[in-house]
Amino acid sequence: MKIEDLREHLCGIYPDLCPLFSIEFGDGVLCVSHERLHQAASDLKDLGFDRLGMVTAVDYGEEFELVYRLQSRAMHAGIFLKARIKRETPVIASVCDLWPAANWQEREVFDLFGITFDGHPDLRRILLTDDWVGYPLRKDYEDDRIIRRPDYI
Repeated sequence: MKIEDLREHLCGIYPDLCPLFSIEFGDGVLCVSHERLHQAASDLKDLGFDRLGMVTAVDYGEEFELVYRLQSRAMHAGIFLKARIKRETPVIASVCDLWPAANWQEREVFDLFGITFDGHPDLRRILLTDDWVGYPLRKDYEDDRIIRRPDYI
């Protein structure tokens, strides 16, 4: 299946999200609301996206964007699944039930950004000590040992 065919198929499933599906650098990008993330991930898995390559987040100040890199070995295709959540309520559904590889990656995002993955089987810090205060990859993280560049906010 070509990525263009995948776009057409996904637009049939998510007609209201079709304008949010783009093709960049040969990979598809599907942006969904945080409420629909788990269902979209499940649909993509059913379509043959059998490998979760990464889970990460981006801090945009007011919001966080969760980014999932999915691959289909059979289709030789990749897709980025993205969802945004508000900074005040950083909670999103876990995809560990779909791809067990998400376990440690979601824990890493939790540890460094403070985003909670609802339904995660073992959500606790993975890189930092249990008594660590704050989330180092947030833009508002403060630490006296950090020397900020003048052009970085």
